[in-house]
Parts: sequence; C-alpha cells; structure tokens
Amino acid sequence: MNLSSYAELAVRLVNTDDAGQGGSDELTGLDALRTLVSGMPGLSARVTRNDLDALRMLRTELRGVFSAAAAGDGERAVEALNELLIQHPIHPQLSGHDGPWHLHLTQSGTVADQYAAGAAMGLAVLVTKDGIDRLGACEASSCRSVFVDTTSNRSRRYCSDRCANRSNVAAFRARQRDEGGNAADG
Repeated sequence: MNLSSYAELAVRLVNTDDAGQGGSDELTGLDALRTLVSGMPGLSARVTRNDLDALRMLRTELRGVFSAAAAGDGERAVEALNELLIQHPIHPQLSGHDGPWHLHLTQSGTVADQYAAGAAMGLAVLVTKDGIDRLGACEASSCRSVFVDTTSNRSRRYCSDRCANRSNVAAFRARQRDEGGNAADG
C-alpha cells in the first residue's frame, strides 16, 4: 500500500463540510460516518457517536493543515500535522497479501483513531515525499474544499473542474461588465 494514498482520507473528511458553498455539513450522523469509512474494511459496522464527534473535531484540525499550506505557511502546517501525529500514533505492519511486502496501518483503536492515524500519516508521507505545496484549498470564492495537487507543475488552484469553470465564467462576466462600463465612459 502506498502510504501517501492515505492522504485522501484527510481530503475526504475535510470536504464533508461544504457549508461555505451554500451546502451543509455532510457528517451529521452515524450513517454518514459509515459512508465515509466504507472503503476501510471492518470499520463501518463499529462506528459510534464518539467516533462521529472525534472525526468532526479532526476535520477542523485537518482543515487548518490545508489552510496553512495553501496560504504558504509551511511551518504552521507542519506544526499542526506534527501535533496530529503525536495525538494519533500509527502502528505500521508489514503485509504480503497482494504480492510484494508493503506497509499497512494496523487495525487497532476506535474508528476515529484509525481514521485519524491514517489521514495524518498519509499527509506526513505526502509532504515529505512531494512537499507541503501539494496541499491546497480551492480558490473559488464560494468553496471550502481542499485537495492534493497531483499536477506535474504544481498548478492546481481548484478542487474540481466545476469550481474552475464557475470561477472562469465569473471572471469572464466581470471583464465583460468592466469593458462595457469603460466603453460607455469613453
């Protein structure tokens, strides 16, 4: 297993809160939590209200990591990430179930503990391998989503094509209005 792929856990969790997009909090109940952890074998059947509360708190902490990174404050992002690694220690384990030996995180602790350890470790591996500037926050004015920039030139600015298109259309319309206003002044 590529441990940096665990960084997607952080992105998925942070992006459950789209209140800034006129949406709502998607992580409001145990069914939503089961959906979030559905890709992690054995976790969805064990979720509790305490896990839900802990992951909502973790979501806020992870948003801080992404926000600091997106603002160019790598020191603050790494400090916050290090705090998460201390709070949620990982327990690596070698596995050979799919061919060559590779690392997995052991399945111990609460659902929230396992999710948090995976997300924090995934971000830590990604940051050490690819750099803190790979963590981003969508630049669309009405969006609060975060992402991992996998582009070769580190140029990603939006969480999705939808946000990029909406921002580009809004900018185009603003230019059209400005040009129309300037032509009337002349």
